[in-house]
Amino acid sequence: MDEFVVTPAWLSDRLEGPETQDFEGSQPQIRIVDVREPWEFEGIGHVPGAVNIPFDRFRDEGDADRGMLPGSDVFAELVEEAGIEPDDTIVAYDDTHGVFAARFVVTALLYGHEDVRLLDGDYSAWNREYETTSDASEVETSSYEPEPLALEESPLIEREDVEAAIDRGALLVDTREQFEFEEARLPGAVRFDWREVVDDETRGLKPRAEIEALLAERGITPDRELVLYCNTARRISHTYVVLRALGYEDVSFYEGSLTEWLAADGRVESGPVSSSNSDSDD
Repeated sequence: MDEFVVTPAWLSDRLEGPETQDFEGSQPQIRIVDVREPWEFEGIGHVPGAVNIPFDRFRDEGDADRGMLPGSDVFAELVEEAGIEPDDTIVAYDDTHGVFAARFVVTALLYGHEDVRLLDGDYSAWNREYETTSDASEVETSSYEPEPLALEESPLIEREDVEAAIDRGALLVDTREQFEFEEARLPGAVRFDWREVVDDETRGLKPRAEIEALLAERGITPDRELVLYCNTARRISHTYVVLRALGYEDVSFYEGSLTEWLAADGRVESGPVSSSNSDSDD
């Protein structure tokens, strides 16, 4: 799973000090991105060498496209300020089980950054075993030219693509809470709350075999075409990263999610569901 999700031990082993080191014998540097609020980053502390790119800075905050991608120019400015080069290895974390950091991971992937990973767990998990600091990280600005994924390579799909996926029998996966799912959901969707893969005690992911069993219970298997959605693309980011880490390949990312679907008067289902389409309260 190291290609998409790395443990605190993995990261610690590759850090020599407050700055980053060469990665696996090649020249890219490890750049650690903390997506929490500045007051948390500065006041509570952070992983040594981390730079702060708060969650609200790498998503669109406008009324029309709230929660959507910020645009390649905005993303380039953010990573340049953070001193990130295109060939660097990025490791992102938050303090909310990785759900906000996963949105950064997906954003970077969509803008063509090839090596970006989610820290398994979060700041609290790191803080239990490893050094933290409140010292500012020394950063030299970089030059960064995003290369957004081509349409045929990108997992992003539009509303009309979702309609077509429904017609051909794709499995729609709703990553929200049960009350949201019962209020309104895309036709035929199954619910898989993104938090189900998280161990509340360790704050990291549950063991691989346990996650795969949970997914299989809902019919979310690697042989299926999957379409993920939530409300504004934050929660599906975590599920997307987890599925990719598990080797799932046919996974689409409906960024507009239910917010866009409802605005376009898309057909929905509501109400309680059968046990095969539900899960335990969490």
